[in-house]
Amino acid sequence: MKTNQLDLFSPSEIDSAISRTPVLLMDVKALKKWKKQISAHQQQVRTSEPVLQVALFEVSSAHVDPDTIDPFELKPCSLSFYRLPADSPGQACLYFVIDMAANLLLYVGETCKSNHRWKGIHDCKRYIEKYQDLHYQYGLKTAVNIAFWWDAPDSTRPRQQLELALIQKWKSPFNKENWKLWGQPFG
Repeated sequence: MKTNQLDLFSPSEIDSAISRTPVLLMDVKALKKWKKQISAHQQQVRTSEPVLQVALFEVSSAHVDPDTIDPFELKPCSLSFYRLPADSPGQACLYFVIDMAANLLLYVGETCKSNHRWKGIHDCKRYIEKYQDLHYQYGLKTAVNIAFWWDAPDSTRPRQQLELALIQKWKSPFNKENWKLWGQPFG
């Protein structure tokens, strides 16, 4: 006979533990402020001139300048793109999760197989769900889409370096690298 860990406790002990666990939600004012701060940074990045870095050595032609990529100018696709039939595993790319209603870049990612990356478990899918649920609860509009940049390097290391540069530049809140800056309200 299989035992369940919950069998160690009486139903009243379980109910008591559940009722004591506070569910903390960001209130509507905090949510709007959080989004406004991130959007202000990202729009400043879009409108400011990139800092030119001088190289002491020649940079290879395989290097991609992150300042040439503007996720907001890419063609948005539905988040359910991965459910469509595909005849290949896809190709290397960078992808950007954007709330078009708020003009907010939420996540930057990279993959070598664009048609497979989102089919399985992906933490960002859970963050998006919680983000959208909270907006729905407060009657706020969202339009979360994904956009792809197809000129990413095929080699993993250069693609990951480019991804990190973009995460640092745009400070996308769903990327763990920026949780200290923006918090982790949907994690």
